[in-house]
Amino acid sequence: MKSKSYQKLTTAVPQPTTCWVEEQGAALTPTGRGKLAPWWVCSGLLVAAVLLSAVTIWVLQQVSGSWPGLAAPPKCLLVPETHRFDCYPERRVVVTQELCESRGCCFIESILPAGGKQGVPWCFYPPDFPSYTLESLNQTALGMVGMLVRREKAYYPQDIEMLRLDVEFETDTRLHIKITDAANPRYEVPLEVPKATKRAENPIYSLDFSWDPFGVLLRRRATGTVLLNTTVAPLIFADQFLQISTSLPSRFLYGLGEHRSTLLHSLDWTTLTLWARDVSPTESFNLYGAHPFYLLMEEGGDAHGVFLVNSNAMEVALQPAPGLTWRTIGGVLDFYIFLGPDPNMVIQQYQQVIGFPAMPPLWALGFHLCRWGYGSSNETWQTVKAMRNYQIPQDAQWNDIDYMDGYRDFTVDPQKFASLPSLVEDLHKHGQRYVMILDPGISSTNPHGSYWPFDEALKRGLFINTTQGQPLIGQVWPGYTAFADFSNPDTHQWWLENLQRFHAHVPFDGLWIDMNEPSNFMDGSEDGCPPGELDSPPYTPAVLGDSLSAKTLCASAKQKASVHYNLHNLYGLMETKATASALIQIRRKRPFIISRSTFPSQGRYSGHWLGDNRSQWKDMYFSIPGMLSFSLFGIPLVGADICGFSGSTSEELCTRWMQLGAFYPFARNHNTQNEKAQDPTVFSPAARTAMKDVLLTRYSLLPFLYTLFHRAHLQGDTVARPLFFEFPRDVATLELDRQFLWGRSLLVTPVLEPGVDSVTGYVPRGVWYDFYTGSSVNSSGEMLKMSAPLEHINLHVREGAILPTQKPGTTSEMTRRNPLRLIVALSQSATAWGDLFWDDGESLDTFEGGSYSYLVFNVTQNVFTSTVLHASPEATEVTIGTLSIFGVQERPSKVLLNGKEKSFSYLDNQVLTVSNLGLSLSQSFSLQWL
Repeated sequence: MKSKSYQKLTTAVPQPTTCWVEEQGAALTPTGRGKLAPWWVCSGLLVAAVLLSAVTIWVLQQVSGSWPGLAAPPKCLLVPETHRFDCYPERRVVVTQELCESRGCCFIESILPAGGKQGVPWCFYPPDFPSYTLESLNQTALGMVGMLVRREKAYYPQDIEMLRLDVEFETDTRLHIKITDAANPRYEVPLEVPKATKRAENPIYSLDFSWDPFGVLLRRRATGTVLLNTTVAPLIFADQFLQISTSLPSRFLYGLGEHRSTLLHSLDWTTLTLWARDVSPTESFNLYGAHPFYLLMEEGGDAHGVFLVNSNAMEVALQPAPGLTWRTIGGVLDFYIFLGPDPNMVIQQYQQVIGFPAMPPLWALGFHLCRWGYGSSNETWQTVKAMRNYQIPQDAQWNDIDYMDGYRDFTVDPQKFASLPSLVEDLHKHGQRYVMILDPGISSTNPHGSYWPFDEALKRGLFINTTQGQPLIGQVWPGYTAFADFSNPDTHQWWLENLQRFHAHVPFDGLWIDMNEPSNFMDGSEDGCPPGELDSPPYTPAVLGDSLSAKTLCASAKQKASVHYNLHNLYGLMETKATASALIQIRRKRPFIISRSTFPSQGRYSGHWLGDNRSQWKDMYFSIPGMLSFSLFGIPLVGADICGFSGSTSEELCTRWMQLGAFYPFARNHNTQNEKAQDPTVFSPAARTAMKDVLLTRYSLLPFLYTLFHRAHLQGDTVARPLFFEFPRDVATLELDRQFLWGRSLLVTPVLEPGVDSVTGYVPRGVWYDFYTGSSVNSSGEMLKMSAPLEHINLHVREGAILPTQKPGTTSEMTRRNPLRLIVALSQSATAWGDLFWDDGESLDTFEGGSYSYLVFNVTQNVFTSTVLHASPEATEVTIGTLSIFGVQERPSKVLLNGKEKSFSYLDNQVLTVSNLGLSLSQSFSLQWL
């Protein structure tokens, strides 16, 4: 068939079944219902199209007056602006009609948006642009295999003429589609993924193909919604330019990190670039990590996700059709599609592929304090002592690069940080931990024999090399540096040996790995980068600096596993794996690592902080979508530098930020050098007290937070969660990113602007209880104004929840010995549910090895029950002291604990409290009110 077109599908037009091959999950059988099919696939509609086009062109010409130069061909005028897929995405090029038409594309000028933003592409694909044809399609045990052929070359060099299509129906909710070179192996991401062993029996999706042009059409069976339709633009698969586009079923798209933006992406001609880069978080820049995954909310509240397993430099172009284009400059097109159907399930299904997050040690969930520029170990120690003096909770003290000797890894400044081992010993005595920074750039200018890390790595050949086979030399904090090649397993052993030697001197508890994009103060190397298609590819995505080597290494640099061109986005992940393995071997406990650069599966090894933010109100706001995006990426242990890293904070900003930051899963206050201190001890008594109070609130919630992390580790639940995850059918929640939930049931509404004593937040439909008082609000799903004086952050508990809390201490170790208080938030039908995971807080694989306790709490018909489903010795040391029940409609006449009468208090706001229970956590019990 000659007629090919790339318009958006029209819906519900009955079509002859010969146009499409249809794969309904399991069998090649017609479905009997009218199918979605593009009008161009069958020639019966051509006549109508020609008549329509003549009329359309006449109308367009009347409206526009006249076209500059020659009138655009009729086929071009038929493509609506929102559906114009960019044929000339190159930056820094003035796209002329001549350049555009040399690619065989349509050229129509349109109005440019203000402010240098992208707008409608002037050069776009015509409906009949040549693509691949599906030549054959055969059944396999797990799905299908097909051959794609391109008869006419596209405009990038080394076009691949024959492609192999592999489709696997892996589970009822997961589909795997892979397009590769049929003849030659190509670089693929070394990611461990689950292998399907049998074909899904009842998939909730159906898959059709267009033969010519080749396209994939994926539908949700229950609703008929088209989730993917790749016939909207041609598939291009050249050696260094791979592109595939799809229509989207709605505009509600999230993910695609790492970027600074709202949680919900704008589809208004936005391009998101994925290429790890050291730069202060700035809107529209490619930042530290790369996460080629998106979550999309469909109309009606269903959700699906798409993951492209590709680590090359990439951009994702969004347009208002709604549509999306993936462009990458290497590897293969390897897609996983997750069908949910609710957003929580999509993220769980994504993590079934990339791996569930590690269980953090309990102390990781305490408060962390750091700054660059303490200047000495004694000054660091003074801060710790001041925190203790004011009894402000703190679990970990950190140091930035100023602890090092000449900024060299694995060294300590012998003058200024001479007392560091004593400081660490003192922290350990007080149940606190020590974390320090490490960078991957190894100083290369020391006299031979004077710096073991460099000499040994050089001897063993563990550095990233230039194309000439010599260590690539760049520049980072210590001056000239070589870069460890973590794609080489031997490097992991060298890294371990360095850490062992250092740990013998300074027994650190966790590691902060920074600068691992990898960051370089030069572009490429001290000698620049060689000419060639790796450093100067035919197409460079829209990266900051317009070059792959901008502030990093040459793309042509050689690593053990491949060239840096392919491995750049994996550098942080590979360093993290080496670090996690080393920490386990050294400490024999759960590793604690915070990494700046990240890639899918990172959560299995580390957490992440959101980088070098600024002490500004807008940065505080942006930390919420940043944190929530990393929840989607399977990295729940995430937070931003509380009070801001660079610039000078104010007391008001820092107070509000400490209140918000107390609800980051990872809570650390961090500051740059040469700025005034911003730890809680340096502010006025009022501000200091507000900061202390909110940290005590966080510490009281540690049992709840720790249980959320257990659920994340076990099955991929999110910890910090967008509201739409719990209320997917409430469209008002889809754009909310100034509030968030912990788990299903704790709503956090921070103040994000100066000079106010109230905050307006959305309260989803239902009954919510004030966390502090138990007073209830019954919302119809509305914006509510809440009182928010400077010492207060609004917290609400969702009806039907039971939150395990604990009397807070100044460390997690102190807190975990204190009695528990269970907060019960009764639903309108007077029921509630909750759970608690408890172990020793730091041993490896406690769940897997059975050394843990797990309790389930339940309320029904005025009876609270605690059921121990699994017990361990740790639980016998802890007692349940208090039960607070919110929403008890009338004062009970009596309360029975295991059948025996117990004293209680009851307040007018319908809160029933039973204290002095003294029950061991390891015993099941029931409590009834009559």
